[in-house]
Parts: sequence; C-alpha cells; structure tokens
Amino acid sequence: MIGILIITHGTLGESLIHCACHVLSKRPARLKQLGVTAQDDPLLLLPQARALIKELDDGHGVLILSDMYGGSPSNIAAKLLIPGRVEGVAGVNLPMLVRALTYRDRSLQTIVAKAVSGGCEGVVRIPSLAVHNAATGS
Repeated sequence: MIGILIITHGTLGESLIHCACHVLSKRPARLKQLGVTAQDDPLLLLPQARALIKELDDGHGVLILSDMYGGSPSNIAAKLLIPGRVEGVAGVNLPMLVRALTYRDRSLQTIVAKAVSGGCEGVVRIPSLAVHNAATGS
C-alpha cells in the first residue's frame, strides 16, 4: 500500500485527514500530515518529513500531497522527491485526497495520475437549483 504524506500550511492537512475519515467512515492507514507554520524554518522540518516518509513507506512508495505550489510546503516536498519512490502533487483538496486513498493499492504512477484527476475533476461550479420553500409554498 502506498503511503501518503500531506504537507500543508498550518492545520490544513490535519483538517483534510479529518474530513477524509468522515467521508470514508474510517481512519486510513499509512496517512500522516506535516503542518508548516509561519514560525517554522522549512529546512529544519526536512528531518521530520524524512522520518515520516520512512515510517509511511512499506516498500511500495509514498505520495506527498502539498497545498499551494511554490509555497513552503511544496518546496519542502520537492526536496524529498525520489522519482518512482517518492512522488509529489501540489494543490491538495479533499477530492484529490479521497481519490488517492481509493487507488493506493495500485502503482505509484497510477495514484499520482488519480490524485491529479481527482483534484481537477473535484473543482466544479455548483449549479443553481430552483429552491422550493415548503413554508410558503413558493
């Protein structure tokens, strides 16, 4: 099973994991997060991130999901990548995380593609609906 490490600003990763647990009705195994605060020196977080990757990797690899590309979390992730072993995707959102969790028994390349497609396809404009007010009948 591919491990998943979420690296985000603040507590976003924690919140995404909490929401994914709600959606999936369970706490997925091999899923961790690392929050980066404004007070953190990103270089000093690298040993902690490396330790999390080691803990998550059961031999099938690790996918790192970060939030905004170019920010400290994605810059940390970029320093951890090992092609074919530790891959990264920026722009994490709940659809991306759920899709990655759903396909993590497949290859690392497959989970990367599924994470990206899940994140992109999960961004849609909500259509307006005609609202019926039961109280007024209108």
